[in-house]
Amino acid sequence: MVSTGPVGVRKNSGLQYLPSASAGLETRSPNQEILPLTARVNDQDHLEIGGCDVATLVKQFGSPLYIVDEETLRTACRQYCSAFSRYYPKETLVLYASKAWSCMAICAIVASEGLGVDVVSGGELYTALQAGVSADKIYLHGNNKSQEELQLAIATGCTIVVDNWQELHDLTEMTAGSSQPIRIMLRLTPGIECHTHEYIRTGHLDNKFGFAPEQIEEVFNLVSQQQSLKCIGLHAHIGSQIFELQPHEDLAVVLVQWFKKAIACGLPVTEINVGGGLGIRYTEADDPPSIEAWVRTVSTAIVKACSEQQVPLPKLLCEPGRSLIGSSTVTAYRVGSEKSIPGIRKYISVDGGMSDNPRPITYQAVYRAVLANRMSEPATEIVTIAGKHCESGDILIKDAQLPKTQPGDILVVMGTGAYNYSMASNYNRLPRLAAVLVKDGESNLILQRETYQDLIKQDRLPERLLANMQ
Repeated sequence: MVSTGPVGVRKNSGLQYLPSASAGLETRSPNQEILPLTARVNDQDHLEIGGCDVATLVKQFGSPLYIVDEETLRTACRQYCSAFSRYYPKETLVLYASKAWSCMAICAIVASEGLGVDVVSGGELYTALQAGVSADKIYLHGNNKSQEELQLAIATGCTIVVDNWQELHDLTEMTAGSSQPIRIMLRLTPGIECHTHEYIRTGHLDNKFGFAPEQIEEVFNLVSQQQSLKCIGLHAHIGSQIFELQPHEDLAVVLVQWFKKAIACGLPVTEINVGGGLGIRYTEADDPPSIEAWVRTVSTAIVKACSEQQVPLPKLLCEPGRSLIGSSTVTAYRVGSEKSIPGIRKYISVDGGMSDNPRPITYQAVYRAVLANRMSEPATEIVTIAGKHCESGDILIKDAQLPKTQPGDILVVMGTGAYNYSMASNYNRLPRLAAVLVKDGESNLILQRETYQDLIKQDRLPERLLANMQ
């Protein structure tokens, strides 16, 4: 494709002009823009990502369609790693929180950039292993791990982040008599509040994750007596889509205090995992810290706390998800029907909705959109973008500023890499979307679109019902 320069999104759309995709990728944070880093307008006035025309991708792979910009994802990975090398004087490991988007291609990309993977189920663990991620860089979380999941983790040799008493007792029984102790970390609840949606706050005391502060000493003493369990570190996580830095400083103080207590109890702890939670920019009003600012804050806080508590610097781990994958991806839809209610609202319907992006109906998440096939046309209408599901609440964006749309237009919703595919469903028996990875003008299918036959492949008809089909 021939590019005419950076994406000039209309000022009256509320979005900002994007720098050239080739300028400053090493230092520019993906959080500072809404479209992926390589986004630009080509000579057909179409949105182009990764050197690929979005309209052409939709024609080739169908719609709706997840489009992942490999350069944006890799850049975010490198920003975390390079920032830690500058600000933290000891070993670090960045773990990709794969719950944001777990598939083999995404896991393979982050692993190739030197990251490990944080998983929260047997399925995510299996996916990471199949993608070639080394087991010693996989950490298994979860507040209710099954026996089968724990057995898989033990067999493959990944680190298990123990969340509660039941899991601790299960592991003690499962590993009794084992000659090789398994690596565990302990998840603790720090009691730190942060300003984000209540469903994605995990650090405050009233939540389902981790051991409570009053249980810590008892947990440490019990684990120290188990020869089959090797506790290598402590973990805490305070939430998701966080724009504040102060809670991460507070977390560092609390974790180091517990780290010191763990050492005093005889635990061989050498690692601290501060979780993730850095937010991204979904709209022009969002102003998250850069990846570098977040890493600097966390690193400085851990170093300071260790100095004050007079404990050795641990290996420092973190587990970003959204801030790695979120800004890399857009979802392309085809515009269909419209409905105008005079004096109230105009609805524009697209061929997807809450089954491919449940965040608006679940978290009241806000997104922005553009028409990928008519990028330079001015925004002249305020419309509500509705999905096609049989739910009045199936609304992707309220009050979107767009040019006058026509059936068949390609509408692109930005920032859909995190918790869209991973939370997708077959509601109304819609097949799940395809996903393509784009880079340097090449597009590769990384998720095949489901078919109607896929929808029924797990269905079973009892013998007595077959007569009804005659």
